Amino acid sequence: MNNKELVKLAFSAMQMAYAPYSSYKVGAALLTKSGKVYSGCNIESASYSPTNCAERTAFFKAISEGEREFSKIAVVGGKNGVVTSFFMPCGVCRQVMAEFCDDDFEIIVADSPDSFKEFKLPELLPFGFSKSNIEI
Repeated sequence: MNNKELVKLAFSAMQMAYAPYSSYKVGAALLTKSGKVYSGCNIESASYSPTNCAERTAFFKAISEGEREFSKIAVVGGKNGVVTSFFMPCGVCRQVMAEFCDDDFEIIVADSPDSFKEFKLPELLPFGFSKSNIEI
């Protein structure tokens, strides 16, 4: 699957977001190394702490179905579902990516279905903490 196709799936996922408090709707499409795609949207809660980001929703769906190897994720978002700029994953989502992804994992952010930027995980989470930091 190419990046443009993955970005379009992230835009579709954004339409399912539940964001009555912040009005920021976010969608993500996660590609596994086996070729499956898992989409996710953000889901807010009035007490904020239980809120889950689109990226983590996609990861948790995939992980709950046995996936453990990931290639890339596309992320889009904006106020009231209107994408006007690149929407970067939050720190918590970057940490989840560090837990399950190698350094060659690609994060794609888009401001339209035809305009996107690509980053490798270490670019967005330099000096990240992962299982390599823990002696097992």
